[in-house]
Amino acid sequence: MRSAGLLVYRTRGGARQVFLVHPGGPYWAGKDLGAWSIPKGEFGPDENPLDAAKREFREETGFDPPEGLYTAIGALQQASGKIIEAWAVPGDYDADAVRSNTFTLEWPPHSGRRQESPEIDRAGWFTLEEAHRRINKGQRGFLTALETSRSGS
Repeated sequence: MRSAGLLVYRTRGGARQVFLVHPGGPYWAGKDLGAWSIPKGEFGPDENPLDAAKREFREETGFDPPEGLYTAIGALQQASGKIIEAWAVPGDYDADAVRSNTFTLEWPPHSGRRQESPEIDRAGWFTLEEAHRRINKGQRGFLTALETSRSGS
């Protein structure tokens, strides 16, 4: 499986900040450190990965993707085997205004009960130091790539 996502960044008070999202649903409700992510999602073999990343950003946040310069910051294999490709792009959004699409799942597992949850339950801006603590460890390499790339200047 392959996913594509956007690492949106801005500068406030001389510090670079990144926009991360927290997954919705009951499994993630009590998890914080190591649970956050870049907005991302799966794409098919006939879809352009950057176009997919923009589509997923729109679906997960409710915002149009930034119009700035997109810089590829690599592809990382996750513990699940999934590969995520990401692009860094400058942008600025009101994290409190996130409006995510929803998904349905059986919860608790094997209960026969189905519930609908937002794919993303909240978003936030974090300094790179704080983002390293909050982001899923399999995506930390994207933060490092932003720190070392010229796009993050």
